Amino acid sequence: MRNTLFSLLMLFGFSGQAQNIEVQKTIETFFEGFHAKDTVKIKSICSEKLILQSISESPKGNKFSEESPKEFYVSMATIPAEVKFEEKILSYNIQVDGTMAHAWTPYEFYINGKLSHKGVNAFTLFKEANGWKIVHLIDTRRK
Repeated sequence: MRNTLFSLLMLFGFSGQAQNIEVQKTIETFFEGFHAKDTVKIKSICSEKLILQSISESPKGNKFSEESPKEFYVSMATIPAEVKFEEKILSYNIQVDGTMAHAWTPYEFYINGKLSHKGVNAFTLFKEANGWKIVHLIDTRRK
């Protein structure tokens, strides 16, 4: 009985850990495409119904904005080649419940090697037959 219980706990623990790894890999793929300005790669792990939102915080006031996936992909594709940017993910806090996952990822954003802003990303993902898809991304941005 004790061995069976231990085996079940190990199975569920590893299953949960595997799910977290899959979610993290999906987000890492998003950022690989993001840094390479590769909209095809980004689209491969995003839902067609993707929702993109941002909260900018500043002493002058806070601003909530939304961007359509089309606007996002066009903006990515039109960034000049000489502009280098990097979003450094500082950690991952992932929670999974069946076919839904949420990832909280604090970050720092650099443009041409200089810190531009920082904040946190909140990803919501849905597990489709062919893997995890990002359905919602909201981030905070502060100088």
